Amino acid sequence: MTERREGLQSFVDAAHLAFDRFAQAPEARRSIRQIFAALETPASQRPGPGSRLPICAHLDTALSVEASDPCLRRLIECFKAIEPALEWWRRTDGGGTASANFADGHANAMLLGPGGLEERKDIWLGVTLMAPNVRYPDHDHAPEEVYLVLSDGQFQQGEGEWFSPGIGGSFYNVPEIRHAMRSLDTPLFAFWALLADRPD
Repeated sequence: MTERREGLQSFVDAAHLAFDRFAQAPEARRSIRQIFAALETPASQRPGPGSRLPICAHLDTALSVEASDPCLRRLIECFKAIEPALEWWRRTDGGGTASANFADGHANAMLLGPGGLEERKDIWLGVTLMAPNVRYPDHDHAPEEVYLVLSDGQFQQGEGEWFSPGIGGSFYNVPEIRHAMRSLDTPLFAFWALLADRPD
């Protein structure tokens, strides 16, 4: 458990540096400050091994991206170290906006938050992996959210056009905004951080 805690702390430190470096919008920077300040108070850790889904066969390809920035390379290495302990899961497409291959073409994992390596209600820090040519369903949620993208891929917010943040791209979702993502000809891999309990 000590080794896992140390690995998770190394990941948190690397994620803090990467989100702080690449989050540009003022709202995103405020959210990131609050998220990582909250993480200074540790929570209980989930024991036991993780579990993978077949889609995780795309992880090696997704994590072999040419990240020129050292803090992104460090984030990827720290993620690889703790990934075997993650519980990968699928979401459902309740609105019919996902591609036909969505069910078997994606997986999510929570690092910090409900069901994560560290069980928390205030902060959710997770990751999404998608096979090539998969569309994630339109969805929304009350917490605000900051993405850090480590692959090619496209994203949409509200009624806006699809956009490509690129490797190291970051963007902010206001609370309740409808958003979606889709992979292109390579796997999509992105971290997301949600401030579940936003201070007044």
